[in-house]
Amino acid sequence: MSQGSSDTDVDAVVIGAGFGGLYMLYKLRELGLSTQVFEAGDGVGGTWYWNRYPGARCDVESLAYSYSFDPELEQDWEWSERYPAQPEIEKYLNHVADRYDLRRDIALETRVTAATFDEDTTSWTIETDTGRSVTCRWLITAVGCLSKPKEIDIEGKGSFAGPTYHTPSWPKDGVDFSGKRVAVIGTGSTGIQVIPEIAKQAEHLTVFQRTPNFSLPAQNRDLTGDEIEEFKADYRHFREEQRASAYGVPAPPPEPSALAVAAEERNRKYQQAWDKGGFAEFFPYADLLTDIEANETVAQFVRDKIAGIVDDPELAAKLAPTDYAFGTKRPCLDTRYFETYNRDNVTLVDLRETPLERITGKGIETSDRSYEVDAIVFATGFDAMVGALNAIDIRGRGGALLRDEWKNGPVTYLGLSVAGFPNMFTITGPLSPSVFSNMIVSIEQHVEWIADCVAYVDKAGEAGIEATSTAQDDWVSHVSELADMTLFPQTDSWYVGANVPGKPRVFMPYVGGVGFYRETCDEIVRDDYRGFDLISAPQEA
Repeated sequence: MSQGSSDTDVDAVVIGAGFGGLYMLYKLRELGLSTQVFEAGDGVGGTWYWNRYPGARCDVESLAYSYSFDPELEQDWEWSERYPAQPEIEKYLNHVADRYDLRRDIALETRVTAATFDEDTTSWTIETDTGRSVTCRWLITAVGCLSKPKEIDIEGKGSFAGPTYHTPSWPKDGVDFSGKRVAVIGTGSTGIQVIPEIAKQAEHLTVFQRTPNFSLPAQNRDLTGDEIEEFKADYRHFREEQRASAYGVPAPPPEPSALAVAAEERNRKYQQAWDKGGFAEFFPYADLLTDIEANETVAQFVRDKIAGIVDDPELAAKLAPTDYAFGTKRPCLDTRYFETYNRDNVTLVDLRETPLERITGKGIETSDRSYEVDAIVFATGFDAMVGALNAIDIRGRGGALLRDEWKNGPVTYLGLSVAGFPNMFTITGPLSPSVFSNMIVSIEQHVEWIADCVAYVDKAGEAGIEATSTAQDDWVSHVSELADMTLFPQTDSWYVGANVPGKPRVFMPYVGGVGFYRETCDEIVRDDYRGFDLISAPQEA
């Protein structure tokens, strides 16, 4: 049992049983701490439990998108495809839960509704929607960055007479769209994955697009036994490269400027990356995300590719973004997305030309006309980075409500801790690399840092630890300054919360790179957790 409050039900509570929650439970057990994990779903997997829509697939290669903490696990598990589909990732996470006997500490179908810090006992009280209440010393959130669906704010959304589907809560048994007229609203990453799959089934598919997206071919394929064996032989070295890289995905070092080389050379590199698939190597020049003129070289390359794929020039133009820089919305990976618009049974509705006005009993009405459909699919995105945390009534010192503290945008120290909320850690929280990286690399780094911090506090014989306001303010400024050196803040994206009406416009990921961020966190530890204050145990009367 850990130091501090002796009358808590458990030492730690972890919210979420995805990649972060499962590994956090594993590490807390290593410390000998009693832990309770709460998970809203009826199975483990987090993001990969909920997002089971057709075509759901990771945009990081499977051999890189996996745990590195156990060399035996990475050698034993066999991935089948270059980019893993949702069922395979969910199967992997279930294997992990069983392999390390994690299920006995996980309460499924239990959503945390509130968490309140008690200054007198240095403990947290956790409330759930099942009526169960638990007290703990450590509260660790592993709720995911893209797990709170954006509210569907379309007039008449409840009036449609046919079935509606929301991609983050897809029926487990799937949906048969054969012979149906289907509408898909949204062409972000999810829409780009689901649209080609529905088009294969539906009698007719109508896609409602507000903002076109840059998308690159995944060039997905089955993995061969020889390449898996070769990769596994070098796994330990690869993992070190991941941790030191910019995005958690090793790539050749970029050249200084796209403008310093001839157009032929630039296009050769872009074509190489296009043919290989994925976007790990699609940023071969260091100024692509800082100089709009340099960025235009790669943006135009992708537009030209779209024009070469889509048969109808007018339709191709509608699918090609022109009003924001390439990469400033998260690039999408696709499997024959643009080719789908060459099908006779697919229609694109450009909502910039004819805005969506309402949903009716028979379908969807725009400013131009009505579209009668048999089913509607909402692929409308997420309240990214903060939505899942703000959905919980989290109260720290003096009853301060986290969502109130974040009313002008999230404030954290390292994306790991929030001043005024002692003994609470946020795995891949806002203002950390998180979505700007291979999530598994960032998750493992956070989990290991948190476990080491908990051990440090116990070794010091103290009750807890808390970020200081000064350190938090400095970190918020640092994250903002780095972002302002790039093109990211100029684009209306979910990175800045622009997809959610009324959400404060703040660039939420850390763009300094996974490797540099890790070094910064390690340096803070070496400096006796600079920017944190230890909390003494409550004095007995």
